[in-house]
Amino acid sequence: MKRLRMTRALALEAPQIVADGAGGFVTTWAVLGTVWADVALRSGRAARGGAGVIGDAGYRITLRAAPVGSEGRPQAGQRFRDGTRVFRIEAVAEADALGRNLTCFASEEVAA
Repeated sequence: MKRLRMTRALALEAPQIVADGAGGFVTTWAVLGTVWADVALRSGRAARGGAGVIGDAGYRITLRAAPVGSEGRPQAGQRFRDGTRVFRIEAVAEADALGRNLTCFASEEVAA
């Protein structure tokens, strides 16, 4: 296993559903905190979308574990933000047998 370098500061965000004032709802994102992580590319592909070609990249994001139920523990459906880049969390798993780290499998869409 490669040595982890948790040198990237990522904002952990959770979706919040709020009324839009016209009888509907809109999704906004609330920042839960900042985590230090190791971000590694795991896959990438190009796909044709409605607005042209879209690049879809998969990432393995490893960070220090937080207790189950803690607001600081990432969950599928949340996302990480690094400036203008957004990584959608698809799954979260224990990275080691002792539960010291978590691995988040995430994806990022970019215009190609």
